[in-house]
Amino acid sequence: MASFTPAVVMDNGTGYTKLGFAGNDAPSFIFPTAIATRNTSGSGKPSAPSKPSFLTSSGSSGGNLSQKRGTEDLDFFIGDEAITAANGPNYGLNYPVRHGQVENWDHMERFWENSIFKYLRCEPEDHHFLMTEPPLNPPENRENTAEIMFESFNCAGLYIAVQAVLALAASWTSSKAVDKTLTGTVIDSGDGVTHIIPVAEGYVIGSAIKNIPIAGRDITYFIQNILRDRNEPDSSLRTAEMIKEQFCYVSPDIVKEFNRFDREPERFQKYLVDQGFGRRVSVDVGYERFLAPEIFFNPEIASSDFLTPLPEVVDTVVQACPIDVRRGLYKNIVLSGGSTMFRDFGRRLQRDIRTLADARIHRSEVLSGTKSAGVEVQVISHKKQRNAVWFGGSLLSSTPEFKSYCYTKQDYDEMGPGIVRNFSLFNVP
Repeated sequence: MASFTPAVVMDNGTGYTKLGFAGNDAPSFIFPTAIATRNTSGSGKPSAPSKPSFLTSSGSSGGNLSQKRGTEDLDFFIGDEAITAANGPNYGLNYPVRHGQVENWDHMERFWENSIFKYLRCEPEDHHFLMTEPPLNPPENRENTAEIMFESFNCAGLYIAVQAVLALAASWTSSKAVDKTLTGTVIDSGDGVTHIIPVAEGYVIGSAIKNIPIAGRDITYFIQNILRDRNEPDSSLRTAEMIKEQFCYVSPDIVKEFNRFDREPERFQKYLVDQGFGRRVSVDVGYERFLAPEIFFNPEIASSDFLTPLPEVVDTVVQACPIDVRRGLYKNIVLSGGSTMFRDFGRRLQRDIRTLADARIHRSEVLSGTKSAGVEVQVISHKKQRNAVWFGGSLLSSTPEFKSYCYTKQDYDEMGPGIVRNFSLFNVP
């Protein structure tokens, strides 16, 4: 029976978790990676990890029944329900994943429990699981994941994949992707941080990875500040986020775009915000439409802490890699994550990186006196890039050979959790 069941694909990001079954085009569930646990003190602060039930059970009469029987481990919510529950006085909100890595394993185990039984409604012993991890994830984290999946959930098989490799696989759906290769530069920009990860033949070049502290949340805050400066009737974070998603785009030339807005007043638009109780207010949407995403290319307009433009960081990453893989890394720059979804983001990025590469080649030609063949720069956008990591996992785990790459319960029982330190890669068709 288990051999005919689809694999479960779980992508636990810092901000959101994507859940679903292999072979699907999109995740079945997307919800915040948050868990609300009951506060034993009744305050709004997060509670300490619960003790195991055998330590909390008691033979004496009286007292709280849940404490006696250890059922407080079942009293929690995840996702949107967790955020709602945390608004009350009895629950504290916790985010078990920070910067892509699991920080609280007790909360993560409970989070996975609800993900499997409440959302997916499946029996883990009938399914193989593909789970994701960030680049440079400590091997101890892989072991903890295997221990929970095999010992707590008794899953049929487990494969832990690097997010950047799955994002490369997802880009195969693009018309620009001529060959199915696992060599490329992944730009993964979510809510909290943007990573630039070079991958050669499916292996991450860890020494060259860079991250920049500019992502979706910074763009939202930037829009919110502009709305406040203009004294708009609604400058909430939710309104700023909706403006970001519905109106923002990347312009090829910021000065020309300012002039166009000044010449064409119709480019300023109205956004109606529903504030509840039948009350709606009108918010003006202007320069922030192109100015907010511009902070990827001119960070100084938002902050003085980080000043290196994204194209320059990408170029630096590729130059830090071995010389024999650089052409492949320039040729296959893949976008992943919600903050890369702005219109013309890929086109502007490709133009700016090509300008940097051409300038370097020109300097080299002048110094050496020889003509260079040049380098091809290509940034690949595709329809699946918002959930690229999950979709790449769905693509790879639906292949016939997927189960042969998984660690099984039998392997785990024989070798222990250390078995997942060995990294096996898919053969690229």
